[in-house]
Amino acid sequence: MSKADNMLSILWLLQTGKRLTAKQLAEALEMNIRTVYRYIDALCASGVPIVADAGHNGGYSLLQPFADAPLLFDLNEQKSLVHAAVFAQEAGYPFGEDLDRAIAKLKRYTNEEQRGAIERHSRGFEVILPPANPLLASLLQELEISVANELTLCMEYQKNYQNEFQTRLIDPYGLVHWKANWYIVAFCHLRGEIRSFRVDRIGKMTPTDSTFQRPALFSARQYFLTSLLSDSDQLEKPISVHIIGRKQAINDLCGHWFLGRTLVDRSHEHAHFQVEEKLVHTQVPHFLLPFGKAIRVQEPSFLNERLAAIAADLHQYYQSN
Repeated sequence: MSKADNMLSILWLLQTGKRLTAKQLAEALEMNIRTVYRYIDALCASGVPIVADAGHNGGYSLLQPFADAPLLFDLNEQKSLVHAAVFAQEAGYPFGEDLDRAIAKLKRYTNEEQRGAIERHSRGFEVILPPANPLLASLLQELEISVANELTLCMEYQKNYQNEFQTRLIDPYGLVHWKANWYIVAFCHLRGEIRSFRVDRIGKMTPTDSTFQRPALFSARQYFLTSLLSDSDQLEKPISVHIIGRKQAINDLCGHWFLGRTLVDRSHEHAHFQVEEKLVHTQVPHFLLPFGKAIRVQEPSFLNERLAAIAADLHQYYQSN
């Protein structure tokens, strides 16, 4: 292991609260006792409050305030990091190998009691998401680095499953994971505006010597959610949408990617949303149709009319085929 890893290992061992001798540390970490002394000196020089007690029952220990520092996580914090890593890996997190090493270190350097508890909690926690594309890892890594360093990229992009690729210069503002796909939200030099691009449609990508300044307080997530609704460019005053239905249907409705963001209040069998009127006419009926007879619109009345019209049109279409 590197010097930094070994020093961190000593910190984790001392974090257990036990007083440990240099010999015990050397045996636990399988290193020379003189190396332990050097690392202890380096830690003390960097400001870590290690207390050295001489005598028969002496050894090294940490001052208690340092044991609660952010570097040292308690059991619930460790468990939450391990669980979050499961979600990240299933979603195709591009730095998966680094994440695996981080979790391995977390487990390796914790005390035996906490390590056992982490393993018990991990066994009963699993995540199923649509399969991630492992071929995108290098692209995603380069995009993430370019976002962080504000580097302009030149990419070959395939639009809407066309055979030809188009060359574009982009200033990448942020990565978004949406329904098993990765998107890069970026300023497109060709269009002169912010756009979102599917990463799996990027054929080739190279960095340029140019840099950019990301807009202050810009949220790639918020831009992406807004852009999903084609009619939401000009915001209107929202109206109330009241829906009643079966408990599970209401739960699913309130967890919908868009309607959940407009939820005002709810009970087990009722949900109240505030949605722009134009969207109630255009988008909302298509969100509600898959729920079938499990829900019923209380208001506005015209939403029921829209649902009936769309259902009738579908009925006529499939009867004619």
